[in-house]
Amino acid sequence: MTKGKAMTSPSPRVKSTRPTRRAAGIIAGVVVLALAVTGCATFFTKVPVNPAAGSTSTPTGESVDAALQPFYSQVIEWSDCGGGMQCATVTAPLDWADPAAGNLDLAVVRQPATGGDRLGSLLVNPGGPGASGYDFVKDSVGFATSKELQAQYDIVGFDPRGVGHSSKVTCLDSAGMDSYIYDILPGGRGSAQWLTEYTASSKAFADACAAKSGDLLKRVDTASAARDMDLLRAVLGDTKLNYLGYSYGTFLGSTYADLYPTRIGRMVLDGALDPTSSGFDVSLGQAVGFENAMRAYMADCLTQSKCPFSGSVDDGMNRISQLLSEVDSKPIATADGRQLGSSSLITAIVYPLYDATAWSYLSDMFADVMAGKSEKAMQFADAYNGRQSDGTYKDNSTEAFTAINCLDYPVTTDAATVATQNARLVAEAPVIGPYWTFGDIGCQVWPDKSTRTPHAVAADGAPPIIVVGTTGDPATPYKWAEALAGQLSTGQLVTYVGQGHTAYGSSSCVKRVVDTYLLTGEAPTSDPRCTE
Repeated sequence: MTKGKAMTSPSPRVKSTRPTRRAAGIIAGVVVLALAVTGCATFFTKVPVNPAAGSTSTPTGESVDAALQPFYSQVIEWSDCGGGMQCATVTAPLDWADPAAGNLDLAVVRQPATGGDRLGSLLVNPGGPGASGYDFVKDSVGFATSKELQAQYDIVGFDPRGVGHSSKVTCLDSAGMDSYIYDILPGGRGSAQWLTEYTASSKAFADACAAKSGDLLKRVDTASAARDMDLLRAVLGDTKLNYLGYSYGTFLGSTYADLYPTRIGRMVLDGALDPTSSGFDVSLGQAVGFENAMRAYMADCLTQSKCPFSGSVDDGMNRISQLLSEVDSKPIATADGRQLGSSSLITAIVYPLYDATAWSYLSDMFADVMAGKSEKAMQFADAYNGRQSDGTYKDNSTEAFTAINCLDYPVTTDAATVATQNARLVAEAPVIGPYWTFGDIGCQVWPDKSTRTPHAVAADGAPPIIVVGTTGDPATPYKWAEALAGQLSTGQLVTYVGQGHTAYGSSSCVKRVVDTYLLTGEAPTSDPRCTE
């Protein structure tokens, strides 16, 4: 099971990380199943809400604004959805500033606490933006949380607004998504013709999203999703929010902490993003992060008997640059008529770099491409993009990813600034950087612009908040965890000295620290610097 994406859209067809891909075993299943993944259809019991109706109390007995009280006082109707899970739909205001302007649905699933001494609900978000927390818990609750947490918490997964089973962003059909993600653009990367075609493709995608998603498209920002999370807390009957967020889920969590610091119970943010970062800061951090992860992979590969590279680490990195250049100028055809170009190859490289245990599969993929084959690379690219063997897409993660990021991060449109940023990307990440450039054209042509100003989050008045960072995390660089823990007035950094994206699923030490905190409220008083 994997978790999410990262935060930017640095190349025409690459979502710069699905951070949110947790470190434990994300590729092993993909190699067998990437071409046979199926989505799951779930039916929900709708909870009617009349925003104009009056209500005297909420499930937690708290006082809220009269316009919001019908939402906060709704009673969840749970239905059995198999495997010990209960599913429901919660209704939220489309626009939190104008609750009478319409509603949207939030899909929720929970596994009730399996033991005694129940501590309440633990909301889990796997990242993205765009990853399904509903599917994450329903299909893989044992991967999302430990048995110890499951014994004492109701484990709750939810799809944020715009995502998956909730009211979702909709843009193109499967054929349209294939064209948008995989088509090879003419003119040569960076040329005037190429940029014109890329801009036109991005504009067509944005226009389709606006036409099919309507008013929802402008309301899927993370601040609105954090307000939804407070609504979920209340209707679940919890006076305080207990939360475990991975990757982008840490940004959702820190946004909640910024809005509602005194409503936090216990909060863990694993694979942290720095809320002060601009879109370019995120893009640069990830480009450098994946470049460093690729070098770490190369150093390990060169010690293995089946490594497709030879010579030094620099020699190997130069060979990867050569491969990217080769498929950029002469894409490799696939059996289904698509072509493996540089953007899809970058996606295929990035995908297994989320997890150091997947590096052997990355070697197999490189050997395949060196032999002029595209099957393994396209398997990885398809898995990352959510494309199934029948050509359909199992979710709307690409659409939601773009829509949410374009509302969360102001874009740079000044050509001189973009040129300077491109040069820095190439200088600091010479292999990945050339394919991570040209500014965020997708958000430049997006119909709704960000009004958010990146800023530090202190969350004064909150209890201890644990921030987990992995020193070799390619998708959410360790320095972001250091920054967030330093900003939070009660932040406590927990470091995993290792490779891969996020640590709870791969470090037994981190798991012990996090479980102890979530079960007892006892946070470490210093960084344990976990090495196992």
